[in-house]
Order: sequence, then structure tokens, then C-alpha cells
Amino acid sequence: MTTFLQLHLLTAYPPSNPNRDDQGRPKQALVGGAPRLRLSSQSVKRALRLSEPFRQGLAGHMGQRTKFIAKDVLDHLIAGGMEPAQARIRAEEIAKVFGKIEAQNKKRPDEMQGTTLAFVSPDERGFALALADKALAGEEMPKDKDLAKTVLRTADGAVDIAMFGRMLADNPDFNRDAAVQVSHAITTHRAVAEDDYFTAVDDLKRDGNAGGAHLGEHGFGSGVYYLYACVNTDLLVENLGGDKELAARGLRALVRAIATATPSGKQNSHAHHPRAGYVRTELGSNTPRDLTGAFFAPVRGDDLFDASARALERTAADIDRAYGPACDAHEIMDVPKGLGTLAEIEEFAASALVRLDG
Repeated sequence: MTTFLQLHLLTAYPPSNPNRDDQGRPKQALVGGAPRLRLSSQSVKRALRLSEPFRQGLAGHMGQRTKFIAKDVLDHLIAGGMEPAQARIRAEEIAKVFGKIEAQNKKRPDEMQGTTLAFVSPDERGFALALADKALAGEEMPKDKDLAKTVLRTADGAVDIAMFGRMLADNPDFNRDAAVQVSHAITTHRAVAEDDYFTAVDDLKRDGNAGGAHLGEHGFGSGVYYLYACVNTDLLVENLGGDKELAARGLRALVRAIATATPSGKQNSHAHHPRAGYVRTELGSNTPRDLTGAFFAPVRGDDLFDASARALERTAADIDRAYGPACDAHEIMDVPKGLGTLAEIEEFAASALVRLDG
């Protein structure tokens, strides 16, 4: 049976704008008929991938989202002595396994990039450059599907690709299903974006006029956000080629990152660096369930954080009563109440791999 690791987090954000919409304002959502502030799933996942727990804890096991893998191959071929025009042909022949390559830009002829972002693992980048070395040695390139099989993998040591998946439209056999699902984070209470009107003063202005040399505005908001994530630990191990030790490192890194990382929009203006104040971690083989329903009726009161935590616990208990236990075991860190530590949550999460052995 599949073992699921589920994470429920509450994090209090100060006035900030970590994830902007197309107008530069904080993203929002209407939940239960009430306005909320929102952090998109995509922005949260990028924050996780770029966080220190991921970069330090999983060094050497991280992929790259890029349009420029073809440029890497091109530069490698030219550095190896191949004539630029021929190198471009060979680079496109190799890198096309990750997606179509844009036509050469006449104004920037040295550029070479794909039409879409590709999620490339360290192993796959190495295989692509190894093919480039064969091209430099005058060897023929594999054709079509054989080329894809030479470069691409359905499982390897890239933890972020194993967790968050990828799609290769031109080589769907090498798509990877995401082992980690991440929700959009929403405020547990009513919250709307506010407008900040600001000025900048010219330091060298000496005419006695103290008025601003620049006028502007930007949006911000604050609130207690609920974030949910679900990990299919069996799929995570499968995506990592059966490496349970690396999967456990990945789970520890994920827990630490999701509790401490944040989208970085307008961070220099607001210095938002919040940490989760409440984390509920669950392990079990029952069907996953999120607890967003706890907040369809907006939380109210003088202490929105405590009210949010209690609403979360009540909803978990209510669902367990109606459907039966949603998990086999759970661990809680409640900072205001002095319960639990993040280190304990990390170890609890990693114990999911022990359950697989069992």
C-alpha cells in the first residue's frame, strides 16, 4: 500500500507582497465567499527549490529548469574545436530531446535556446555533453528514439524533479509524475490587498523644495496562511531509482524548506522572512485529504493564529470521526504552545521510508 506524508502548515506573514499578480499586487482568491490573500503553488515550489535546505542538503542532486541546455552543448562543442556552424547543428540535434530549439536570432547569433523550459537532471546534462564529446570524436549520433534513450531518464538522482515532476512534450515517455503535490496557500481569514503610496527624495536637490523626486505605489498584505502538501513516498523512491537514503534526505529537506522558505517577491522592500508557527505532519496509507475546509468560514477573533490552529485541529478530528482515521500517526509542532521541534518533524517525515521497508 502507498504511504503518504501529509503536511499542514500555518505561517503568519507581515505586511509583504511575496507573490504578485500581473498588476504587481498580491495574488488573491475568493474562498467561502470571503476575499483572501494567496500564494500560488508554483511560487511556493520555486521557493522550496531555491531554499538553503534544498541547495545544501541536496547538493549534486538538483535539476535545472532552463531553456539553455542547447547553449551548454554548443559552447562545449566550440570549446572542443568544432566549427561554430557545425557545432550549432550538432547541438540542436542533441538538445532537441528536451524540446524544440528556437530559430537562430540574426541580431544575437551566438544565442541558442529552447522554446520551452526543460527540467534537466545532472545525469541528463552529463549524458548530453558525453554525446557532444562523441560528436567531437567524429562518431555518428544515435537517431530519434535511440537518441532520447541515450540522454533522457525516467528515474535518476534529481530530487527536485522526482518531487515536482516534469513534462517533455516531444518525449512523453520520459515525463515524470510529481511525487509531491503543493496547494495554493490562502489566508485563513478575510484579507485584502492594501495600497502603499511612496515617494523617493533626490539627495542632491538643493532648491529648498522637500517634495519627492519620484512618486509610486505598490500593493501589500498580511495574514495567517494555510499551506498543504502531500508526498507519495512510494513514487518518490521510484522516481529516484529506488534510492531510499536519498529519498529520506529529500523528505528532511522538504520539511525544513516548507517551514522556512517563502516566495521572495518585494522582499527587499518588506524583509518578510516568516517561519511556520504550526506544522501538522501525518503518515499513513489512507486516501489523502487536505484541511482547507477548516477555513471556508473565515477565522475571526483577536488571536487569528491560535484560532486558525484550533480550527485546523477541530476539522481533522471531525473528518476522522466521520471517515475513520486519516493517518496511522501524526506529529505536531505548535510554536506558541511550546510543542514539538522542526527536527522532530523532519525525523518523523523520514520515518516514512522505514514504513516502506516494513
